[in-house]
Amino acid sequence: MFEAKLIALYFYISERYGEELKYQCQRFSNNANPIFTDEEVLTIYLFVMSEERRFRVKEIHSFARKYLSGWFPKLPSYQAFNNRLIRLSNVLQQLCTELLEEYRPKDCCEDKSLLDSMPVITCSGKRSGKVAREITCKGYCSTKDLYYYGLKLHILGWKREGTLPWPESIVVTSAADNDLSVFKENWSELTDHDFYGDKIYYNKEWFEQWSIRQNSRMFTPVKATKGMSVQMKQLDKAANDLYSKAVSTIRQPIESLFNWLIEKADIQKASKVRSTKGLLIHVFGRIAAAFISCIFNP
Repeated sequence: MFEAKLIALYFYISERYGEELKYQCQRFSNNANPIFTDEEVLTIYLFVMSEERRFRVKEIHSFARKYLSGWFPKLPSYQAFNNRLIRLSNVLQQLCTELLEEYRPKDCCEDKSLLDSMPVITCSGKRSGKVAREITCKGYCSTKDLYYYGLKLHILGWKREGTLPWPESIVVTSAADNDLSVFKENWSELTDHDFYGDKIYYNKEWFEQWSIRQNSRMFTPVKATKGMSVQMKQLDKAANDLYSKAVSTIRQPIESLFNWLIEKADIQKASKVRSTKGLLIHVFGRIAAAFISCIFNP
């Protein structure tokens, strides 16, 4: 099974690379056709993460040197391998997108989507973030009651009955970006759609107009209105609690998806990352590796 998965992954990456991915890292130099190919770099990186749950590049390279040398006899040094991987950040983003599109399950509800975000932490909020400043900043995670430096990973996922949603769209923003603003910018043009989010997406007036225009609806738990009297809160409490519980139950699988990504790929901790490209590789590489562990199981 080990060999079958490695072969299947290599052929998949080679096919995708030959058709589309090569244009994300096209070379115009005398080393345009290296002895150790980009397809081999990607295969080793994703295979070792998905199969062996080794996530640091040095650990991945050491495992490949010890156990995969028969498959990859031209494996370069760790420094060369790491430099090659850094050059493939755009390739990994595109590969992740194509992987999720090609292997989308047939049971996805195409008119019902769950959405949420999670932090990808480069360092604690008590320190000064110095990594990937072009795309990171200080943010606050209310779920964990945590200030941190890093990114937000936003996922819009198709609802599936009785199992985890399947990512329909993935957006990476700085930690300070508001989830509702991200929705408006990326997904508000979708029509004939039902969305399920948490309270951060609650904006009754905006969504009423949007619903008429797009023939779509946003369902969120009820958020208390500032200045509302205690009597008014109590008047609708029972109905609001039932409605909020129903919405939370429907959208709970998107939270489980994030927990699954943390368990499968340790995606939330990015404290070892040292560059912007490295951070993008961390995010999209680990998402791809997590889903590869499910897809390429003979």
